[in-house]
Amino acid sequence: MSVIRNLRRLMRRAYRRTVDLSHPARSPLGSSVVNCVIYENGVRQPGAYPAEEAVARVRKAGAGFVWVGLHEPTDDEVTGMTELFALHPLASEHALHPHQRPRFERYDDTLLAVLKTCRYVEHAELTATSEVVDTGELLVFAGPDFVLTVSRGRHGSLGPLREALESVPDQLAKGPGAVLHAVTDRAVDDYLAVTDAMQNDLDVVETQVFSEDAGRADAGHIYQLKRELMELKRAVAPLDRPLQQLVAGPPAPIDAELLPYFRDVAGHLTRVTEQIAACDALLDSILQAHLAQVTLAQNEDMRKITAWAAIIAVPTMVCGVYGMNFDHMPELRWEYGYPAALASMALACFVIHRSFRRNGWL
Repeated sequence: MSVIRNLRRLMRRAYRRTVDLSHPARSPLGSSVVNCVIYENGVRQPGAYPAEEAVARVRKAGAGFVWVGLHEPTDDEVTGMTELFALHPLASEHALHPHQRPRFERYDDTLLAVLKTCRYVEHAELTATSEVVDTGELLVFAGPDFVLTVSRGRHGSLGPLREALESVPDQLAKGPGAVLHAVTDRAVDDYLAVTDAMQNDLDVVETQVFSEDAGRADAGHIYQLKRELMELKRAVAPLDRPLQQLVAGPPAPIDAELLPYFRDVAGHLTRVTEQIAACDALLDSILQAHLAQVTLAQNEDMRKITAWAAIIAVPTMVCGVYGMNFDHMPELRWEYGYPAALASMALACFVIHRSFRRNGWL
C-alpha cells in the first residue's frame, strides 16, 4: 500500500501545472496586472495594450472582447478596473473584499463567479497539524465584451488555461461565456483531483485504525483530515445550486451553445459533492470505530489489572493474618508451617490465574 501511495504522489508531482512567467500571457514580476489581451473571432490579437485602450478598441470595433487578469491587486487597482467596466457597486465590493462565499450572481448584463481554487498539499505522513488542502480565491466578471479575472492565492495562475483556450479558437469565439466555462471547469477539475488525493490519506487512516496494531492510529490525525475535508467542502458545496440555476436558464453573456458544457461541469461538481459527503461519512465512522477501540482497550487493561489485583490479594491476606502479633495462632510452632503457607499461597494464585485465563481476563 505504501509503494502505491508513493507512486501516486510522484505522478501528481510530474503532471502538476507549472507557471512560466516569461510567457507573454503571464504577469511580469512585480505587477498585479497579469495580462490584457484582445480576442476577435476567437483569435488573440497581437500587441500589448493598456486596459483602457483595449476596451476602447473593442467597443469601437463592436466585435470581440478583452480579457484582463489581475493577481493580488491593490484596492486602487480593483477600483480602477471596476470603474472602467462600469461594474455594479455590489460586484465592486465583492472584488475589493476577499474571502467571499463561492457563488454565481448576475448584475445587470454582467455575470460574477466567485470560485475557490484548491490544491492538494503533498506530505510524507499525515500528522495532527498537516496541511492537506490549500485554498485561494478567483473572481470572474463576464460582461458583453470583457472578462475580468481577479485571483488571490499561490496557485491561481490562469496562464495554462489561457493557452489551452487559445488553441481552440472556435470555442473562444463564443465570447466571455467560454472563458467563464473554462475557468469554472478547471476549478471543478481541481476539486476532483484534491478529493481523489485525499482518498489516499483516508485509506491510510482507515488501515491504521483497523490494523492489528491499532495503537498507531491517532484521533488527532482523523480530526485533522476531517477538518481539511471540511475546508474543501466549504469551497465546493455552495456552488452546486447556483450552477444548476445557471444551467437551467443561461443569463447574458453566456451563449446558449455553451449550455451543454456547463451541464458537464455541473455533473462533475455533483460527483465531487457526493464524493466529499461519502468521505465525510466514512471519517465519522472511522472516528467512532477508533473511539470504540480505545474504550475496548481500556476495558481490557482494567480487566487485567483487576485480575492481577485479585491474584495478589490471596498472599496479601495470608501474610496479613500471620503478620498479627498473637501468641495463640494455629501452626506457629509447626516445623513445616512456613513452607506450607508459601505452597498454599502459590497454589491459590495458580488456581485463580488459570481461572482468569480460561475466562479471557488474562
